[in-house]
Amino acid sequence: MLFFSYFKDLVGREVTVELKNDLAIRGTLHSVDQYLNIKLENTRVVDQDKYPHMTISEELLHKRICGEICATSSRGSRY
Repeated sequence: MLFFSYFKDLVGREVTVELKNDLAIRGTLHSVDQYLNIKLENTRVVDQDKYPHMTISEELLHKRICGEICATSSRGSRY
């Protein structure tokens, strides 16, 4: 429940999600559920040169594919 409360406080803020396959996605945290699945809006790939084919506007991410989530203020949490 501690992680859920932390991520609920980040709703509406810009976050960077690093996936387990080294792809980093930045966007506005729209929602998080009790299973720590997250929904991002206005998303974009952080390293466009490495992943030029990736164009994302809205993303629903399951917690199993997320490696790390960092808020813009460099606060971060890992699960």
